[in-house]
Amino acid sequence: MTSPTRHDALSQPPVLHLRSILVVKLADIGDVITSTPALRALRQTYPQARLDILVTPHSAPALTGTRLVDDIIRFDKFQFDRPADALRPASLRTAVRLAATLRRRRYDAVVILHHLTLPFGRLKYAALAFAAGARMRAGLDNGHGWFLTHRAHDAGFGALHEVQYWLQVVGALGARTDDLSLSAPIAPEAEEWAEQVLVRWMTAVGRRPFAVIHPGSGGYSLARRWPVERFAQLARELMRRHDLGLVLVGTAGDNVEELARQCPDTALNLAGQTSLPQLSAVLRRAALFVGADSGVMHLAVAAGAPVIALFGPTNADAWGPWTAGRSRAIVLQAGLPCQPCAYVGYAIGRREGCSTMECMHAIQVEDVLRAVEAILAPRPEEA
Repeated sequence: MTSPTRHDALSQPPVLHLRSILVVKLADIGDVITSTPALRALRQTYPQARLDILVTPHSAPALTGTRLVDDIIRFDKFQFDRPADALRPASLRTAVRLAATLRRRRYDAVVILHHLTLPFGRLKYAALAFAAGARMRAGLDNGHGWFLTHRAHDAGFGALHEVQYWLQVVGALGARTDDLSLSAPIAPEAEEWAEQVLVRWMTAVGRRPFAVIHPGSGGYSLARRWPVERFAQLARELMRRHDLGLVLVGTAGDNVEELARQCPDTALNLAGQTSLPQLSAVLRRAALFVGADSGVMHLAVAAGAPVIALFGPTNADAWGPWTAGRSRAIVLQAGLPCQPCAYVGYAIGRREGCSTMECMHAIQVEDVLRAVEAILAPRPEEA
């Protein structure tokens, strides 16, 4: 059997004749957002091709209104997270239906935007790529990409930002773009909703710029969270020192209600009340966003809000704010020798951190307030 041809994205492979492309990104909201520059590269390089993406139902709204893809295929990958679950009759029927759907679409290329980290994960992505029947299969290769025909080198988590990795993967298919910014979901009705809600609130409390605070980190890892009482202290200082209004966002599991109880009564609590496009519209109007490593943080960057991101056990070199010169961002870390302990090299590592969580607790409120001063200061061209 002929060995797969290795294509290095940095060597700028030629543009190919592609009529249909499937991108696979079965990940959380933030990960889907970090893939949008790569989707743009495919869209701009192959405007005549049908471009579809396979995502989870939870993450699909991240692409609302972006016009980066032709079709969003929703697939609940969580029923395949463990081998025992994947072998259940219902799961097997779901897999067969998905394979039939993909095969009918006759894709020329399948693009896997995932690290091939775990053995079972590698098996699933290989099976998915072959099930689609595409003659070209592009992805990151860390030594386990035997099923790929077009490869970008995986040097480990944090060797490149995730955005850069996905640009290299599509670059192996000849795709490139000059616009490296993240795309945020957008919908006219969401913009109208945000304008009405915010104007009504600001009229009641006194019209002024506002900061968005997200105390959660998504359900994937609670170790990324900063103490709620510190968020509350920060919120009070943002009002006192900078006369900023406060908007609290998140889901039911993000400790927003606990934060709201410790915040001034004038804070607007939107927890659980926004769709992803609506949240994007709110963030587009914010003077500042403060939160930990989460999908909401990436959404804030994509929406153009100035961002202060608090990082503890996770890898900021891989998942830090990707501004592409479009907005301002500051990453705060304790700088401990054990950081990061999750997603380093080729291993997942300590996804839930350690028992002391010193890396998050070492970030003080005054550290964040100094970052606020820096990020809100006028730029030289604005002064």
